[in-house]
Amino acid sequence: MLNSLVNGSRALERALVGEELSFNDGLELMSNDNIFLLGSIADKVRNDVKGDVVTFTASYYLNYTNVCAASCPLCAFYRKGKDPDAYTLTADQILERVNTAVLMGATEMHIVGGFHPDLELEYYENVIKAIKQKFPSVTIKAFTPAEIFFIARVTHNTIKEVLLRLRENGLDALAGGGAEIFHPEPREQIVVGKCSGDEWLQVAELAHTLGIRGNCTMLYGHVEKPEHVIDHLIKLRELQKKTGGFLTFIPLKFSPENTELQKKGLATEPSSAIYDLKIIAVSRLILANTINSISAYYIALGKKMAQVALAYGASDLVGTAFAEEIFKATGLTYSSTVEELVYMIKEIKRIPAQRDTFHNIIRFFN
Repeated sequence: MLNSLVNGSRALERALVGEELSFNDGLELMSNDNIFLLGSIADKVRNDVKGDVVTFTASYYLNYTNVCAASCPLCAFYRKGKDPDAYTLTADQILERVNTAVLMGATEMHIVGGFHPDLELEYYENVIKAIKQKFPSVTIKAFTPAEIFFIARVTHNTIKEVLLRLRENGLDALAGGGAEIFHPEPREQIVVGKCSGDEWLQVAELAHTLGIRGNCTMLYGHVEKPEHVIDHLIKLRELQKKTGGFLTFIPLKFSPENTELQKKGLATEPSSAIYDLKIIAVSRLILANTINSISAYYIALGKKMAQVALAYGASDLVGTAFAEEIFKATGLTYSSTVEELVYMIKEIKRIPAQRDTFHNIIRFFN
């Protein structure tokens, strides 16, 4: 049935038989306005790779500081050091939050923050070490490649030294943020004071070679063009073929509220639902046979749209995201209990499964 429908679309024909898609194939997919057909092919690929299981983890989001040396127009979270609502958590304050997370059933601490210009490497080491000593069973997924790049620069250490010291103190995996969009043309408009796309990829590659796996992301729905989306996906695919270090790919829908991009009139409204689903579907097709998991980030999409995304190539709901702060700064306040995620999945007749950070199944829900 699908074979007859895709007749004439070289990209979809190649996707159906499992061939690796080229840059031009990706552009063809982005120009295809038959969102239902794109979704059907992406859903078939999802089913071939993951079956009907939809995964998630019990995660707690901890933002250790909102002080940031960068001033990215895409961000509503960052503050400067003298701002009245600027904060940096102490190790004791962080341990209190981890204790709360454990009591809530979290198995993963997702720890990210701003680019604080005055924190020494020992701050990050001590935080990781304290968590691991008191809560050894908790997986610490912390710091984005962009943060690692900044920490190395501001503390005058090599990136390898930073990664090794954090790993020795208990870092289990990297968070996937800070990738934004790799291509320099849109990146120059949305990022100020952050590493380049190539530098983000270099940090991720080095982390993988040191045995530190992590997620990868792409921020969309701002000033990017189709060619920038495909460029981003192919760069992730090529690195994954080289290292196998990415655990899941998370397309992040840009929320313009309270950002400089909105104030400047460059991105005033969230992307449409049709565009959201196209991004999910195209991501699944471009990354086929490399990154097995595509995540629907319901905090940005909304829970109902995330359910639809699970029929467009996604197979993971990321996690419970207790205490998420970064998207909250744009006015989005979604989070979920395990029970709520299970219900979301069962409601669309899929099989819910709680996983750990590394996508090993902990338990299925009947």
